Amino acid sequence: MRVTDTLAFVRGHWQLDRVLTDHRSGAEGRFTGHALVAPAPPEQPEQPEQPGEWHYTEHGELRFAAHTGPASRRLRYRGLPDGSVAVRFADGRPFYVLDLRTGQAQAEHICGRDHYQLSHRVLTADLLEEEWRVCGPDKDYLAFTRLARKPLHDARIHRTMDGNIVT
Repeated sequence: MRVTDTLAFVRGHWQLDRVLTDHRSGAEGRFTGHALVAPAPPEQPEQPEQPGEWHYTEHGELRFAAHTGPASRRLRYRGLPDGSVAVRFADGRPFYVLDLRTGQAQAEHICGRDHYQLSHRVLTADLLEEEWRVCGPDKDYLAFTRLARKPLHDARIHRTMDGNIVT
C-alpha cells in the first residue's frame, strides 16, 4: 500500500509485537508493548531537540532467554520535504531514512563493525511490519516487528488511506 507522507502515516499510537532471534546464542525472545509517534517534548538541555522533530517511543515487556522485564526505546523523526523521514538515535546521531511512499522501504546502517539491514512494509492503513537484520563481529540477530495502529478515540477524527488525519 502506498502512502503520500511517511511521517503522517506513522504518527499516532501503535500496539507492537516483536520477535527476536539471536543467531549466536540461539536464544529467542519477544517484546510486546506500545509505541507512540508524537511531537518532541519541550527541549531538554542534555538532548536539544530540533524544531519540527517528532519522537518514536516504545515501552513494553521484553522476554528474552531467562530475562523478563521492562524495556523501552526512543528514536527521533524529522519529516523531509520529499515525504520521507530522517530517523536518528535518541542522542541525535543519524540512523537511516524511512521512505514508505511506495508501501515498502529498505535501508542500511553501519554501526561500528556491525551492519543493519532494515526493511519496512505497509500492509494496510493500520498495519506496518519491519524487519531488522543485524550482523557483524559484535551482533548477529533478527528482529521482526508488527505494528498495529491503536484506534483513534475521537469520533470526529479519522485517518485517510494515505495515513493523514482529518477532522
